[in-house]
Amino acid sequence: MPRVQSAPSARVQKVWRELPRSTLCALSSPGKRSHRYPIGILPGQHAAAKLFSMPYRFSADTSEMNRPLVHSWLAEGSYWAQGRARDIHDRAMDASLNFGIFDDVSKQQVAYARVITDTATFAWLCDVYVDDSVRGQGVGIALMDGIMAELTPMNLKRIGLVTADAHGLYEKYGFAPLEEPEMWMARINPAH
Repeated sequence: MPRVQSAPSARVQKVWRELPRSTLCALSSPGKRSHRYPIGILPGQHAAAKLFSMPYRFSADTSEMNRPLVHSWLAEGSYWAQGRARDIHDRAMDASLNFGIFDDVSKQQVAYARVITDTATFAWLCDVYVDDSVRGQGVGIALMDGIMAELTPMNLKRIGLVTADAHGLYEKYGFAPLEEPEMWMARINPAH
């Protein structure tokens, strides 16, 4: 049975009201989805986790993404996109929802992910990358919190992903191994 996300409990709402304004979801200008969430708390989940402010900001605004940096991370630092050409990278970003985490002090992007979706039934989460300099600081959790907050209102039937080493992170967000992997197929283009 699928997990249904309910509205925040009264306790969570009280905690959110008492947090400093900088820690709460603060939308920037219309059309730009950039905000902060208390780390480890998704809207609709109970807050038993640590509540502290991080010096990072989540953004779902594609124009904020540092394309050359993201391309470098993926083409040179990932195991899944080694050697990806810049034009292919740009086309992929242009056809996706793009998400990033930015350092509030330096204003530099420190993490990236993208989602390919029809916004109604299916999404594919991919190209998730956290810069080495901030790994282990909760940035991946903040990135996933923001992404799931963006996707949850779409009420998608399925969100897929592939990972070699981050199963524990994704399990926290309800991801699980495929029940019938033999039903899935892929066509791989050797030119990539």
